Amino acid sequence: MKKRIIIPSTLVVLILALWFFNRSEATDYIDLYTTPRVGNFEVDVTTTGELRAKNSTEIKGPQGARDFRVNNIRIQRLIPEGTVVKKGDFVAELDRSEIMGKLQDAQLDVQQAESQVIQAQLDTTLTLSQARDNLINLRFALEEREIEVEQSKYESPAVQRQAEIELDRARRQLTQETKNYQTKVKQSEAQLREVETELQKKRNEIVKIRELMQQFTIFAPDQGMVIYRRNWDGSKVTEGEQISAWSPVVAELPDFTVMESITYVNEVDIQKVEVGQEVFIGLDAVPDKRLSGRVTSVANIGEQRKNYDSKVFEVVIEVNESDSLLRPAMTTSNQIKIASVENALSVPLESIHAADSLTFVYKRDGLTTILQEVELGLVNENEAIIERGLTPTDELYLSLPSDTSGIERRRLSQTDGE
Repeated sequence: MKKRIIIPSTLVVLILALWFFNRSEATDYIDLYTTPRVGNFEVDVTTTGELRAKNSTEIKGPQGARDFRVNNIRIQRLIPEGTVVKKGDFVAELDRSEIMGKLQDAQLDVQQAESQVIQAQLDTTLTLSQARDNLINLRFALEEREIEVEQSKYESPAVQRQAEIELDRARRQLTQETKNYQTKVKQSEAQLREVETELQKKRNEIVKIRELMQQFTIFAPDQGMVIYRRNWDGSKVTEGEQISAWSPVVAELPDFTVMESITYVNEVDIQKVEVGQEVFIGLDAVPDKRLSGRVTSVANIGEQRKNYDSKVFEVVIEVNESDSLLRPAMTTSNQIKIASVENALSVPLESIHAADSLTFVYKRDGLTTILQEVELGLVNENEAIIERGLTPTDELYLSLPSDTSGIERRRLSQTDGE
């Protein structure tokens, strides 16, 4: 009797288990549906940017260091970034070791030039002294020839003629040597001016180096908040780094009245971005703050930047509002408005499928399912506009139907012909 009761009970349990198992399998396939949405359709490009002042006053290091073959200068000391300074306040100190070496070289050059001036003066004195002695001797010789001519009056005509020739020769030699002396004086003056000019040049170089060394202590040219310059890799200037003599900018004093958001757009979306487009701007630091702006610059050449997998293009967005909360280096979320369409028929991207280079959606047609070809318009991050193929009342699958075997494929030509 007990065996008869146990056997039917076991069958009931097995049947219930099979029913629950089949029911659980059936619940794995739940078809989700949606209908096309009619309304405003927005196409945006969303990026992350960083604020900077559109206008700023640069705080520069030494101007003219390249004239003394100093190409890079190390930063020894900096005040903290964000410090509010007044005009004339200390900002940074630069290493003077290299320029000190240039000063010592210039001082040695001055000593050498001074020696050359002294040597030129001595040479000039000696040369002109010898020339003056020679002129004195020639004048004495001329007087002797004049006496000989006077005494030859009582001699024969031949002797008189010889005396006159010697006198004429003495006169011409004195005249020539006088001209030579004048030339030597001019030459000596020119040589002396040359070495004295070179000496003055070396002395002026020392003066310029000393004036340049004073610029190695950098002071604020105006009042404002100090923001340090960024390097090519995005990092900011710090103590121990070097600044280039070609562009000796250490920091800047930004003008907070007009701010810009600097952002980078990938090479896929950059084709959509144009100058003049409106932008909605959010601040990560102040989530409730909403700002507006417009695109003012789009780079023509892409660049590879840190933390980006592909090349990106710099886009500059000018902020319309002026707000005391805005500070350089604040992170912004930028929503660039690419296009806006009113009364657009759109569907979620999840409902769109591609097959044989055509675009389809799975649509319920009464009790059956069909694969309906559609023509897409604009596409944003979540939806796509349907230009042809659907109506607002159509019911679409959000994902693949549980059973796709034997589904009819309906082309746009068939739909248009109905």
